[in-house]
Amino acid sequence: MRKTTVVTICVALACLFFAGGIYAKVGDVIKFAGDCPRTKGEMTFSHKKHSEDYVKQYPDLYPNGCGDCHHDAKGQPLKDLKADSKVDTCISCHKQCGEAPKGKDAPKLDKKQKLAYIAEAYHQNCQGCHKDFNKKYAPKKAPVTCNDCHPKKS
Repeated sequence: MRKTTVVTICVALACLFFAGGIYAKVGDVIKFAGDCPRTKGEMTFSHKKHSEDYVKQYPDLYPNGCGDCHHDAKGQPLKDLKADSKVDTCISCHKQCGEAPKGKDAPKLDKKQKLAYIAEAYHQNCQGCHKDFNKKYAPKKAPVTCNDCHPKKS
């Protein structure tokens, strides 16, 4: 009898933890850290601000909802994402750390090759949207320069 009770409690707790994982939401603020060494300060991103507040304030900038930031391996928007959807991390596809090589001795890379670099993917995605916002909603300003998003490294 006692063994059955212990097993039942363990199974119930396992179900509780599993269910919590299914419905876990993305944190309000995401820190882009850990995946790669950085030369600039750690960037933080307010997922809540973008996915809830800005989507309501500027729906014309988010025609694909979550898919305006999240895409599949072919670059197509993931339009059907919900708040509790599981998505791959950016680094799972954009596997090269840092920015694409630059300068006169750097190899010539096409767009797809550049997007293999995680920083290029972030910059294209974020700056593209921010530049569109700035054109449409001036004088409001979304960040587009290095120091706007990357605080000085301490």
